[in-house]
Amino acid sequence: MSPFSILQITDMHIMADLNETFQGINTAHYFKAILDLAFIENKHFDLILVTGDLAQNPCEASYKHILHRLEATQTPSICLPGNHDDVDLMQQVFNTRLVNCDKQTLLNNWQLICLNSQILGKPGGNLSKQELLFLEDCLLKNPNHHTLIAVHHHCLETKSAWMDTMIIENNEVLLSLIKKHPQVKAITWGHIHQEMDVSIDSLRFLGTPSTCFQFTPHSKTFSLDSKSPGYRTINLYPDGLIQTATTRLDEPLFGMQIKTEGY
Repeated sequence: MSPFSILQITDMHIMADLNETFQGINTAHYFKAILDLAFIENKHFDLILVTGDLAQNPCEASYKHILHRLEATQTPSICLPGNHDDVDLMQQVFNTRLVNCDKQTLLNNWQLICLNSQILGKPGGNLSKQELLFLEDCLLKNPNHHTLIAVHHHCLETKSAWMDTMIIENNEVLLSLIKKHPQVKAITWGHIHQEMDVSIDSLRFLGTPSTCFQFTPHSKTFSLDSKSPGYRTINLYPDGLIQTATTRLDEPLFGMQIKTEGY
């Protein structure tokens, strides 16, 4: 009963100039530190899942830096877009033997379905009719595959008022669709820059810490947390069981500007 092991990383916000800081920190430094820590702690992963906001201001330089770091792990990697990303540019750069933007991946008797929740020019999320039809088609054609769905924006409230203005607008449509397909075991996302793990009936909802700065949980307005960057491990077992946990760097963020109005 060996599981299929996934490393989820998210919201790296890599800059074009790797020496440039964002919110006072060097995001490229902490992206590398998180990858290094994950492989020290776990030795091996079957897949790296990157759930959006790879770059702060997307450009070829930032994406190629990410590609270099991912390929150096010698681990298959799948990247999906966040609200800060350029989907077309991502598909051009992340198109190698190891790193891609595949929307559906069969993993033994599991399937991973990656959805695009980006609204061009806006920070919030929405799933287009095309994305929902794609999801439904994958579920209908693979009824015997346990399913993990990955998306950038959250579909459950975080209880942070400012963050929940960016929830997937048609989240109720998504949840209604999923309820019709019990093979869906979990949904995991980025965007919220904090840990979340909620079970409703037999479905698991997972939010994952950013590899750079974190947002303060249950905050009415924008607020940066002092917690360190982190990653999530997801182990998918043949019988449909999921085991998952988050791990953080054992060091504070260097240079972070706690008092800031937004990002």
